[in-house]
Amino acid sequence: MIIMKRRNFLAAALSTPFLARAGFAEEVGLTLPDELKTPENARNNISSFRTIDWRDHFEALGKGAIVADTVSRALHFWSPEGDYKLYPTSVPISTDLTRRGYTSVINKVKNPTWTPTPSMRERDPSLPVTVPAGPANPLGVRALYLSWQYYRIHGTHDTRKIGRRSSDGCIGLYNEQIVDLYDRVAVGTQVKLI
Repeated sequence: MIIMKRRNFLAAALSTPFLARAGFAEEVGLTLPDELKTPENARNNISSFRTIDWRDHFEALGKGAIVADTVSRALHFWSPEGDYKLYPTSVPISTDLTRRGYTSVINKVKNPTWTPTPSMRERDPSLPVTVPAGPANPLGVRALYLSWQYYRIHGTHDTRKIGRRSSDGCIGLYNEQIVDLYDRVAVGTQVKLI
């Protein structure tokens, strides 16, 4: 019989493919709810925890590489040396606001100000012209500006947004995690949104 603390079980369960997790849960004497055992729910339960290979998206690492997966709501980062980090994200609310393809980091800003885009102000004229750095700023404490106008990878003060479709086009991370990513990313890092 395998004895495992709940915390260790959760760490192992979240890092393994869904169907393997179901078997592992039974092996250690835990029962998953029926709705989590069905194959149609498997993709929703594991997608954010899968790793991908940078070689499937880029020819070389160069200054580093980022793949933001809008389906699994995860950002994958590789340093120039190949070190890998995975971060949960928020993603655009709709496919109309989602841009996919290749871009790059062109600027890094600590404590950014936020200016709503013209289309945001068209949809909601009550938006302020600019929001200074601080707790009301939707860009959080750091922002990576992409070569696509108005698109950012940034933090958020609203932690409820992470793991959800909640942005107007940007990729959002917890503030603590955008600080970590910001410190690792160089201007010129290649980015792909899928």
